Amino acid sequence: AKVGEKIAEGDVVCTLESMKMENPLVSPIDGTVKEIKVAAGDTVQAGAEIAVIE
Repeated sequence: AKVGEKIAEGDVVCTLESMKMENPLVSPIDGTVKEIKVAAGDTVQAGAEIAVIE
């Protein structure tokens, strides 16, 4: 997803790669992407905020 993009509950927001496996991350709500907090290739800890959806 990109900033400003409208998304629906269940839409894939991004894909996380862990141990060579790709895992889709889906939106828990309908809304608009207000901010992306990580960049492609970043290492993300469990529980980290990845995006802001309002």
